[in-house]
Formats: sequence, C-alpha cells, structure tokens
Amino acid sequence: MRISGLATGLDIDGIVSDLMRAERMPLEKLQQEKTYTEWQRDDYREVNKMLLELDDLIFSGIGRQSTFIQKDVSVSNSDALDIRNVNATSDFSGSIQINQLAKAASMRSLAPTSITDPSAKLSDAMGTDEQTIVIKAIKEDGTMQTNEEAFKLTFDPAEETLQSVLGKINSGSGVSAFYDEFTGQVSVTAKNTGLNANGVEIELTQPAGSAYAGSFWDVVNLNSSNQKAVEAGVGSRGENAKFSYDGLETERASNTFTINGVELNLKQTTTGEVSFNSTADTDKIVENITKFVDKYNEFIEFVNGKVSEKRNREFQPLTNEQRESMSEKQVELWEEKARSGTLRGDSVLSGALNQMRSNLYSPVSGIEGAYSQLTQIGITTSSNYRDGGKLIIDEEKLREAISEDPNSVYELFNKNSDSSEAKGLADRLRDTAGETMRSIEQKAGKEFSTNETFVLGRNLRDMDSRIADFEARLIDTENRYYRQFTAMETAIQRMGQQSAYLAQQFGGGYM
Repeated sequence: MRISGLATGLDIDGIVSDLMRAERMPLEKLQQEKTYTEWQRDDYREVNKMLLELDDLIFSGIGRQSTFIQKDVSVSNSDALDIRNVNATSDFSGSIQINQLAKAASMRSLAPTSITDPSAKLSDAMGTDEQTIVIKAIKEDGTMQTNEEAFKLTFDPAEETLQSVLGKINSGSGVSAFYDEFTGQVSVTAKNTGLNANGVEIELTQPAGSAYAGSFWDVVNLNSSNQKAVEAGVGSRGENAKFSYDGLETERASNTFTINGVELNLKQTTTGEVSFNSTADTDKIVENITKFVDKYNEFIEFVNGKVSEKRNREFQPLTNEQRESMSEKQVELWEEKARSGTLRGDSVLSGALNQMRSNLYSPVSGIEGAYSQLTQIGITTSSNYRDGGKLIIDEEKLREAISEDPNSVYELFNKNSDSSEAKGLADRLRDTAGETMRSIEQKAGKEFSTNETFVLGRNLRDMDSRIADFEARLIDTENRYYRQFTAMETAIQRMGQQSAYLAQQFGGGYM
C-alpha cells in the first residue's frame, strides 16, 4: 500500500500513472503486434479450412467415378430383369433371353432323426465324445471351397444342442441348415447358387481319420454330399443361370452378375428377348459439377479478397484501456478495420490461385474422347476481371457434352496419370490444395499445434517472452518513480519541519 502526497499535497498516483502511460507505449505496440499476428494466424487457418472443404468436395464429388456413371436405365421387362450400373461411364444397351435361373444345391435327412427335442443336449443322442465337423460348399464363382477355406467346428455334445450347432453352422459356413420339427429332418442348402463342374456343391465330412458312422452327420441322417443325397432321392444339384446375351449363349453360377461394368439381376425365365439401354443421368452429374464450381468460386473469392486487402494502419488493435472505453458495437467495427490486410500479397496464396487456374485451363492430354478442356464442356472464366477468375457454367452446353460423351467428361476430371499434363482436373486441384495446405501449416500450424512447430507460433512465443520482460521492467520503473517521489516528499517534509523549528525559535526571541 502506498500513501503519497501527504507532505506536498500532490496527486502522486496520478502523476506516476501519467508517467507510466508513456512508459507503456512500447509495450502496447508489442501487444498490438501480437494481436495482429494472432489474427494473421487465424486467417491462414481459415484459408486452410476452406481448402480442406474444397478438397473433400472434390474427393466425394467430381473426383469419384460414381459421380459420372449415374445412369437412367430402361428395361423392356422389369419383372424378368433388373439392371444397375456399377462402373460403366459410357452408355450401354443390349438384349438378353433368360432360359434358366440359377438354383442352390440342397439336401435333407434320409429319415427322421432320433432327436425329438432340438434344445436337448446332444450327448443324449451321440454320447460325450468331442465332435469335429467339416463343411465345404460352392463359392460365388462356382468352384468349391478348399480344405483351408472349409468351415470347421469342434464341440462338446454335453454342452451343445442341435439348435445351437445349427446356429453356428448358419453363421459361419457356406450353407444354411434348419431342423423341421414336423418331419424330424434336417435340411441343408448352399448359400451360393450354381453347378460345380466336379459334381458336388455341398460336402459334409469329418476330419481325416475320423469315422463318419456315429458322427453328428450320421446322427441327423445326412449323406456326406448333396450328390449322394440326389442318388438317394433326398437332394438336388445346383444349377447355373443360362441365358443368351446379345445372341451369345452363356452361363453364370449366380442370377446376379456383372458384364462390362453393368450388374444384371435375373428374376424369371423368358420366352423372348428383354431389351435394355441407358442414358446418362445428366441432372445428377450437372448437380455435382455445379457444387464443385460454387465451392471453387467461394474459395477464390475469399482468397483473392485476402491477398488484395489493404491494411488500415490508422486502425491498430485496441488496447485493454481503449476497449473498456468503447461499446461492443464500436469494438466490433474498429476491429473489422484493424484486422484488414493480414494476408495481403502472400506469395503462397497467390501462387496457389495461379496454379489452380493453370490446373483447370491446361488441356488434359491423352483423352480419346471429344473433351480435353473445361471450355469444351461449357465451363469458362468470368469476363469480369473483378471476379478474379471465377468459373461460369453454360448449363446447356454442359448437358449436351454429358449426353454426347459422358466417358470423355469423366476422363477430363479423373484421368489417372503420373504426368501432370495427362492427369485429370480433379487430381490436379487436389495436388495443389494439398501442397498449399502443407505450406500454410508450416507457417500457421493447426488448431492443436504447439507454437514451437510453426513460424508464426515461434514469433508469438518470442513476443510473449519480450512482453514478460517488458512488464517486469515496467514494475521496476514504477517502483523507481514512487521511490523518487517518496524521497521528494521526505525532503519537503524535513524542510517544513526545519522551517517550523526556525520560526518557532525566532518567534521565541521576542518574548
């Protein structure tokens, strides 16, 4: 606690405060510089955020084949045939006559099992010896599972029931099995359709060296294969789908298969041909390209504004004292002007804008179709120089290009190549965005980066150190001022005491 001005009557606190205000001016300049650097850091990060959003939009939109393969497919008999485009970028058409649908092999018990309660422990029917069963079944491609691929299950009959074992078979093997309480039989059906050339689609065995007699399969009265079940009259072979595709007689193991990037799902046999054809879903493709253009324009408008924005040096960041003397609205308006020019003339951002323009307007070499440049599909640069290179879409021309050669439009954006000249526009832009984001991160870091890991952060760390040193010096300066004024008051007080003493002495001499 300081009590000053008693001898002189001066407002020492006010005098020291005024003196310290002048002393603090360099500190305030340093604090303002720190605030401006923080704004600069945050604005760089805002650019990176927008770059990441643009990159994500490209990746999930024009950078995906699925964006350009969206088709409207018409089928003359939808009850017999479903068609879905998988990865064909060009339009397709054809005809198919379905002569036979694929079926799955099946087999059932030769006779009712001795098990009447599927929830009872299996040890009642087959003893307590540990059991291992093996199942091999036909795969999607029409071949049988190998020994390594086969389903194997080892179980303790005292711990398992028919119900629980069948449940494990259903969840892990290539067959579906169930117990029918009405007939007392077990039915097994392959999960995949088709005819195996080796004559067996389902094989039920024991491990090598184990006896089939007395095993789980023996207890439920199942043959060792569906072929043997066929011979015994309790099974069926699998069947392939048979059809004529554009006049070519062929087969498939499944009713659902892919030809030339188109998935066909056969639903019923036909006596004649079913025709189909596709056209590009222009609306969806245009929608995705438009989303990209809008996001690109938003990004370049923001960055162009930042790199060309002048700094209002007459509006410096507010000090705490200045902020306290202003309303919230005044602070907001002041800081809006004070924050200007943080990224003015930045070479990384200017370089990124120039590179993106080059990415978009350099031809993509090696495209076999009609379109190797954006301008050919109706996307051009705004003629207004103030737009800073924004893209303009001629939607009618874009739709026409998509309808005439959708594969060429796809390649324009997504052609795969190690060469930048032959690389699609989407990959070019993503490469530039990635390089720019890495450069910005080196300068401004990310949200959770420590100051030591990026340039502006190290600058801020140094400023904090200088501010702390300056504040310590200010404390010493303020203490020095008070000591000086205290010494002055002490001296004046002594002079007053001496003057009073002398006056008293002189006055006493007349008495």
